[in-house]
Amino acid sequence: MLGRFTVRPADDGSDGFGVWDGAVNGWRASGLSTEVEANRMASELEVQYDTHGPRPADAVRRIDPPQAVQRVERSAGQLDVWIRHNGVWLGRFITDDGAVTWIPGSHLRPL
Repeated sequence: MLGRFTVRPADDGSDGFGVWDGAVNGWRASGLSTEVEANRMASELEVQYDTHGPRPADAVRRIDPPQAVQRVERSAGQLDVWIRHNGVWLGRFITDDGAVTWIPGSHLRPL
């Protein structure tokens, strides 16, 4: 279940954000000041966990330093990690403004 972790507005009356874990129906993180920060946290948790628990080590490939890539749709960003989900390798694509998206490997090209 990619998308196990979602960003939600804080429920404590503050202007912050939190990360909700859909597998356990509870907050994984709270008190994050920006939505971009919360999305980064949620994507990092997606790297670490799948639906059933910790993601197998052979299903994660970190790239250090992150590699510049281009999406098929012609937008540029950086790739810093691959995860295997349902038999497909997905790359964490980060745009210059910090937005995070999971993109199938067949849709990414090195710059």
